[in-house]
Amino acid sequence: MKKIILLLSVAFLFGCTTETKSKQPDFLLGKWIRVNDKPDKVTYEIWNSDFTGLGITLKNKDTIFKEVLSIVSINDTLTLKVEGVNAVATLFKFTSQTDTSFVAENPGHDFPTKIEYWLENQQLKAKVSNKEFGIDFVFKKKN
Repeated sequence: MKKIILLLSVAFLFGCTTETKSKQPDFLLGKWIRVNDKPDKVTYEIWNSDFTGLGITLKNKDTIFKEVLSIVSINDTLTLKVEGVNAVATLFKFTSQTDTSFVAENPGHDFPTKIEYWLENQQLKAKVSNKEFGIDFVFKKKN
């Protein structure tokens, strides 16, 4: 009887431990085209099912900006990794998240210190900012 109680107690303890893993932001997935770009530019953001992505801006078919994006887990915390802009990758730690949005921050980076993504009215919206300045992005899904 003691063995059964011990076994049930151990099973209960392991059953009560909850692991809180952040959910990957599925709302990002797909090919997006920026609708609030300057007339002579076209910006695309592409997010793959493995949460790797590419941001690219073209001007007259020439690439003028390119960044490699990925969402990775570091110490059980989701992190937006941006490569190709600076000499080394820049990491932005998720500080808040819902099913249709997230905020990622790196207060030690000059610009941006904060990156926000959210889904609104079937558009993907993003904002990169610091305390003094921000840039808004509005994307529509590309078929």
